[in-house]
Amino acid sequence: MLDNRSRTGHLPGTMTRRRAIGTLAAVGSLPLAARFAQAQSSEPIRIGFQVHRTGIGAAYGRWYDRTTEAAARRINDAGGINGRPVEIIAEDDGTDPKRGAEVVEKFATQHNCDIAFGTLFSHVVIGSAPRAGELKIPYFVVSEGHHVASGILNRYTLQPGITDVKSQVEAMGPYVAENLGKKVTMIFPDFAFGHDHRDYFSASIERQGGTVVEKIAIPPTETAFTKYFPRIPQDTEVVYHVMVGPAVLTFVKELGEFFGPSSPEIFGFIDSLEAVDITSPGLEFLEGSYFWEGYPRYAQADQTEYDKAYRAAVGVDDNGAALSDSKDVSTYAHMFGCWETLNIVKAGMEASGYAGPDDRAALIEAVEAMTDLPHSLDHPQGAKVFNGRTHQVFGHQYISRVNEGRLDVVHTTSIEDTLYEDETDYTAQAF
Repeated sequence: MLDNRSRTGHLPGTMTRRRAIGTLAAVGSLPLAARFAQAQSSEPIRIGFQVHRTGIGAAYGRWYDRTTEAAARRINDAGGINGRPVEIIAEDDGTDPKRGAEVVEKFATQHNCDIAFGTLFSHVVIGSAPRAGELKIPYFVVSEGHHVASGILNRYTLQPGITDVKSQVEAMGPYVAENLGKKVTMIFPDFAFGHDHRDYFSASIERQGGTVVEKIAIPPTETAFTKYFPRIPQDTEVVYHVMVGPAVLTFVKELGEFFGPSSPEIFGFIDSLEAVDITSPGLEFLEGSYFWEGYPRYAQADQTEYDKAYRAAVGVDDNGAALSDSKDVSTYAHMFGCWETLNIVKAGMEASGYAGPDDRAALIEAVEAMTDLPHSLDHPQGAKVFNGRTHQVFGHQYISRVNEGRLDVVHTTSIEDTLYEDETDYTAQAF
C-alpha cells in the first residue's frame, strides 16, 4: 500500500513551455521583471516533449501540445524554474514505439534536454522507456497504462500527473456491478492499454460477483466495427467499451446502429469519445449511458475556481471545446496530466536545487519523496497521492451520465477506492 514515510508532498510551483521565452521581458511588475531578467541570463531548462503529432494518437497530441504550451507560459510568467526559463523541445513520435525510442535518444544526445516528457500511448511508453533508462534521462509520462506501476520499466520512468488504468477500474467495478449489471461484454483496443482494461476490469467485476461474458479485442487502427458486434452475447447486461484513435466516432455510431432503440446498459471510458462532440448526429443512443472521465469535460454545477482558471489557461470553454472553435473538442479527460506533470517537474527541480543533468538522480529522488498533492491550480483535476516506490499517482475518478447531450457527474470516487498493493519498488534500483 502507499507509504508516507518522511516524504514531503508540497508542490509550491507551476509549469513550463516554449513560446514565452521570447517575451519574458514584457511582463508587468518590477519584482516579476527582475525574475525574468535573471531567467534571461540563464540557460533554459530544456524539456523534451515527445508528442503524438501523427499516427493514431494525433488528436491527443494536439491537445497535449496546447496544454503543455499553456503550462509553460504559466511557469515562465512566474519566473521559470529556479530562476531559469523553460524551453519545450517538441518531437513527433508518430505514435510509434520504435520512433519513440529514437525521439528519446535525440532529446538526450542532440537537443541536450534535461528531461523527456509527455508520452501517452502505452505501446510507445513501453518502447521508449528502456532507452530513457539506458541514457539516464528522467522520462515523465502522461499515459494511464499500468506499465509504470507494474515494475516492468525502470527508475528513470515516472507517472506522477495522471492515474493508471488499474486504479481507475478498481474504482469503477463496484459502481458498474451495483448500478448497471453483472454480466459484462468488454470491447477494447488490442494493445497494452486495452489489455490493462481487459485484465484489471475483469478482476474488479469478479470481486463484485459479476463476470465478463465476452472480451472483444479490436486492432487500434481498425476503421469499421460492425463485424465485431455479433460476438456480444444475448445475455449481456452491460457493454463496457474503451476505444482510441481517429475512428472513435465511427465506433460509437456503429455501436448505436447495431443495437437500435434497445440495448444493454452502456458503460464507456471517455477515450471512446475524446475529441468527439457528443451531440454529433448518430450519437443520440448514448443518452442515459455512462462514462468514466479522468476530468469532467463539461463544467459542473459545483465548478471550482481552479477549473475555471485552468480552462481559461488552456483555451477551453464550459463544454470542453476550444474557445476559438466550438467544434474543436478537447481531450479534456487526459490532457490535464501534462499540466499537472509539469508542475511536479517544477516542484521536484526546486526541491532538489536542480542545475543540470548531473542533478537528474536528485530530481528523481525529490519526486519520489512527494506524497500528498493538494487540490490547487497546480492540480486542478483534484487532490492526489503519489507513491514514490511505484512512481505512480492516485486520485479521484469520475463517472458521468449523458443527460440532454452533456455529461453530468453522478459519482466521484475517493482516492482510497483506487488504491492497490505495490507491485514494485523502484527506489531499490540503483541509478
